[in-house]
Amino acid sequence: MSQGGLHAEDIDTSKPHPARIYDYLLGGKDNYEVDQRAGDELAAAAPEVRIGVRANREFMLRAVRHVTGAGVRQILDIGTGLPTSPNVHEIAKETVPDARVAYVDNDPIVNTHAEALLHRVGGTSSVLADLRDPRGVVDHPEVRRVIDFDEPVALFLVAVVHFLTDAEQPERIVATLRDALPTGSFLVLSHATSDFADRSDAQAVYNQATATLNLRSRARVERFFDGFELVDPGLTQVPFWRPEGTPSERSGEIGIYGGVARKLD
Repeated sequence: MSQGGLHAEDIDTSKPHPARIYDYLLGGKDNYEVDQRAGDELAAAAPEVRIGVRANREFMLRAVRHVTGAGVRQILDIGTGLPTSPNVHEIAKETVPDARVAYVDNDPIVNTHAEALLHRVGGTSSVLADLRDPRGVVDHPEVRRVIDFDEPVALFLVAVVHFLTDAEQPERIVATLRDALPTGSFLVLSHATSDFADRSDAQAVYNQATATLNLRSRARVERFFDGFELVDPGLTQVPFWRPEGTPSERSGEIGIYGGVARKLD
């Protein structure tokens, strides 16, 4: 299988990939030994990482329910990672049966799994593209087939922007995506931080991966929401964004901020 000129032999399994590390930490099976070693090193350096990735995923699913409950019928999920059930489209369609979801990731393995999963699911697409080229994402024909940018869109950037270096101008990238969205759209974003503990050792694990981890402060993460209005409770650690129960012990240690915001004009 190929898309965009990439073939199976182009898949790099010599280095850990963030999506596959994340899958391993969630207990998934779609990863390699190199990803497992990196995940174990990450957990040794940051003992809260496993509860953190679960809390991040639960935040994402609550955010899906929020945006669909607010009337949004389209989701553009960039940096989707390997499919884990329930998926974004499954949660969205519980509230909006005709919801449309475009999944975007730069890992051919993710894309292959997503295409197989979505083969018989209407109103969805799986796109091999890179957040570093935001116009390429927005203009991709498979994104345009599913997403109508004349109607409100929920843009999901969950645990992906922290893989952009400052040199790659992440604020510009997010602003380019924001400017493609009409009024009434949403941004759902989560981002790793070292505000609660020194996580330089965890950060170093990603120096051997296909993307580095770039931890940012709350003030820096808030800048990604420029042009949007954060909904209550604002930017919080992910377990505390509209929890559906009592957050688990050690939730206060989780170094991931999350927020949901609406574009008003």
